[in-house]
Amino acid sequence: MSWAEQRARFPVTESHAYFNAGTFGPLSAATLAAMGELRLWEGENGRGGMAYFQAMLDARDRVRGLLAGQLGVAAENVALTDSTTQGVHVVVTGLGIGPGDEVVSTDVEHFGLTGPLVAAGASIRVARIRGLTGEAIFDAVRAQVTPAARLLALSAVSWLDGAVLPWRELQEETGLPVLVDGAQSVGAIAVDAAPADFYTVSAQKWLCGPDSTGSLYVRDPEALTPRLVGYPAAESYDIAETTWQPKDGALRFDPSFTPASSLAGLEAALIDLPEGRFERARGLAEQCRELLAAAGHEVVTAPGQATLVTFAAPGDSAEDATALYNLGIVLRELAGTGTLRASVGWWNDESDLERLVDGLRQIAD
Repeated sequence: MSWAEQRARFPVTESHAYFNAGTFGPLSAATLAAMGELRLWEGENGRGGMAYFQAMLDARDRVRGLLAGQLGVAAENVALTDSTTQGVHVVVTGLGIGPGDEVVSTDVEHFGLTGPLVAAGASIRVARIRGLTGEAIFDAVRAQVTPAARLLALSAVSWLDGAVLPWRELQEETGLPVLVDGAQSVGAIAVDAAPADFYTVSAQKWLCGPDSTGSLYVRDPEALTPRLVGYPAAESYDIAETTWQPKDGALRFDPSFTPASSLAGLEAALIDLPEGRFERARGLAEQCRELLAAAGHEVVTAPGQATLVTFAAPGDSAEDATALYNLGIVLRELAGTGTLRASVGWWNDESDLERLVDGLRQIAD
């Protein structure tokens, strides 16, 4: 299939230049149909019966395998979650991170990563890396590591400007376990999560899944205590004896049941993905960056990063984002920073980039 045909999977692209996958990816016609068909069936037949529940369990297995494929890991090392933040909670509680425990992180992290650490009472050493790239990021983070550090908590890709963080190199250099926030990497760029100790996924973003879907990779499930426990995590239990037996592998960290319709939609989103999508997305992101700079906009994102392109808003960022949306251009205002963020995916094309630049010109006139 051509890229034009691949783009046509997503109905929103018929009328909008869609640059919002860093928050919510576009929903494909196949995902919408899968969810709608199952919801209609549930409404007519009820959410019950052995066949219904078995079908949901089978879908969990298939989706787990598909998500594992996106990470380059084994399915038995993947837990199903509803977000990156829930995955972080699984890790923080499982490690027993608490008051006084030292964690090294950065000033470009999302609250979805730092929030659970703060709430646990961890002592967070923050590396100031805004505006840095490459070796400078490595050096700044490494400088915050002391003998007391228990964990590295880092994004694979910064949600603020698309900068790629060298988590593998820092893990190797320090010997510390690393918790990777993969919200802006999985589905956007090629990912090999296997070396990480923990790697989170927000499936509603670049994987174009339904709301509240995600996963967590755990390299050594036996080394992490299950604390955020739900029914799907148990192989067996005895209420009278107050005992339970966790499932094998990372399945013991499944906190809850993902709705059957969400599973159906996510499975549809994850199958038959086009070859070359990561290269195309990064190429388009670089074109976007260059077009914005050529049009006189102050681009925050450095060359050669991932698929987020952040740039200074021409006016009030919230008003600019609304004005662009009214022109059919969907992107994200980064509140409090005076910037706008374009999330460039493989479903975009050159006409979207030109439409963005033209839209910015219109709202500035």
